Amino acid sequence: MTKNDVFVIAEAGVNHNGSEELALRLVDAAAEAGADAVKFQTFKADKLVCFSAPKAEYQIRNGSAGESQAEMLRKLELSQDFHKVLIQRCREKSIEFISSPFDIDSIDFLASLGISALKIPSGEITNLPYLRRAGACGMKIILSTGMCIQQEIAAALEVLEKAGTPRSKISILHCTTEYPAAFKDLNLRAINTLKELFGCEVGYSDHSEGIEASAAAVALGATIIEKHFTLDRTMPGPDHKASIDPLSLAALVRSVRNISLALGDGVKKPCDVEFKNMKIARKSIVAASFIRQGEPFSTENITVKRPGTGISPMKWDRVLNLCASRDYMPDEIIQEDIE
Repeated sequence: MTKNDVFVIAEAGVNHNGSEELALRLVDAAAEAGADAVKFQTFKADKLVCFSAPKAEYQIRNGSAGESQAEMLRKLELSQDFHKVLIQRCREKSIEFISSPFDIDSIDFLASLGISALKIPSGEITNLPYLRRAGACGMKIILSTGMCIQQEIAAALEVLEKAGTPRSKISILHCTTEYPAAFKDLNLRAINTLKELFGCEVGYSDHSEGIEASAAAVALGATIIEKHFTLDRTMPGPDHKASIDPLSLAALVRSVRNISLALGDGVKKPCDVEFKNMKIARKSIVAASFIRQGEPFSTENITVKRPGTGISPMKWDRVLNLCASRDYMPDEIIQEDIE
């Protein structure tokens, strides 16, 4: 995958609108934004949906009137030969190619291409024959869990493992399957629940508007972020309006990288850059007034001020009532042997 702590997948999906030129431009834009991978969808419409299958509400809102789901999807297919062109473009741009297969033949085809990871979309998590074939393909698997209850995820993992994919090669993505998904429906705390329940790497497939949810998911421990993007949100097509543009994708990548750095190792200790500020920001016990040699230190003649180069104020009680070993001028740092 990548050396980055958070693996960012720029989900091109079907936002190429069936245009090979647009698909290549999406690869370029994802690479320029700094994503680790760009993801497409691999399917044959006739193997994916019945002719009578209805569209989802978001597909109706953003699609052509009177067009069936099958008719819409036929226009969005990418040929097998063009998949190879996309992979070559990804190599040239130093970005990983990933795709979601939506039928068994597409699983076999993607496995033949020698790519490293297979993304299982949420809609296939209850598809037993599909899961068996995916689990037998030998690739790393990214399993999206939109619309799922915990038992369905457990069942899918069991199938994948029995088919030959160890859990160490499976990542789970929390997801809300709606386009766009409202913030009130995101349930980001489920990221930690999935981690505790299944012991897998856990990420987040973000269908919300903007980039805030992805940033929050990383703060909660997500190590994979997937986000739909498009070259132009005003283009016709089912997913453009629920996607972000290339500038926002670049902002998302910067945000998750920065948050990943900011998380640290969880051990509360000063970081290296803080040591130089300790003596400046902390305080020492100093003379509040002129103190003669032999005079006891008291709450009247000592106080606490910067810098922190002398006796720590945490040793205040041990200094009180000691006798000064020499004269001290006002504001002079107290230097006594109190050990």
